[in-house]
Amino acid sequence: MTTFDNRENAFENKFAHDQELQFKVTARRNKLVGLWAAAKMGLTQEEANAYAVSVVQADFEEAGDEDVVRKLLGDLTTAGVDATDAMIRAALSEHMIEARRQFIESL
Repeated sequence: MTTFDNRENAFENKFAHDQELQFKVTARRNKLVGLWAAAKMGLTQEEANAYAVSVVQADFEEAGDEDVVRKLLGDLTTAGVDATDAMIRAALSEHMIEARRQFIESL
C-alpha cells in the first residue's frame, strides 16, 4: 500500500468511528429526554423506562430530530402537559450536553 492508501484508510476509519460515537451519544440523549418527558407526564419508573426506549426507537423513523420532536410533542400534549416545539428543542439541546458528558465519563 502506498502512503496515500494508508491515509485514505485512516480517514475512512476515523469517519466511521466518529459516526458510531455520534450515534451512541444521540441515542443516550434520546433516552435522557424520554425520561425527562416521562417525568413531566407523571409516569411510573417502569413506564418511564419503557417510554424512554420508545423515544430512542422513534429516532429511527427519519434522519434528523424531527421524528423525536414530533413524538415528544404529541405525547406530552396528549398527556395534558403544556409543551411547545421550542421547549422540546431546548430539552434536546440540554440533554445532548448531558449525554456527551456521560459518554465521556463512561470511556
